[in-house]
Amino acid sequence: MADQSSSDAKTLLQYEANKKSVVVAYLLLIFLGSFGVHRFYAGATKSGAIMLSLFVLSCILLFAFVGAFGFLILGIWWFVDLFLLHGLISSYNNDLVGNLTD
Repeated sequence: MADQSSSDAKTLLQYEANKKSVVVAYLLLIFLGSFGVHRFYAGATKSGAIMLSLFVLSCILLFAFVGAFGFLILGIWWFVDLFLLHGLISSYNNDLVGNLTD
């Protein structure tokens, strides 16, 4: 019985140490959203890398007057992430629980 409770306490401590915060994710979205930092934080590294690449490419192409289209896409993506981010964080935390209990 004591072994089970210490195991549960250890699992809970691991969860608390590794879970992601919705508040931090939204702060990252608001202040660094164009760079995709909030997606890296949420564990969505592929889409975070795409977002970062699109930002860099748009900055480069801005001098050729084509980059504004990339910034438009980033703006729409940022707006959509306002609604999707909570689900991304919840999914990350649920996966974490599954990994810790297996």
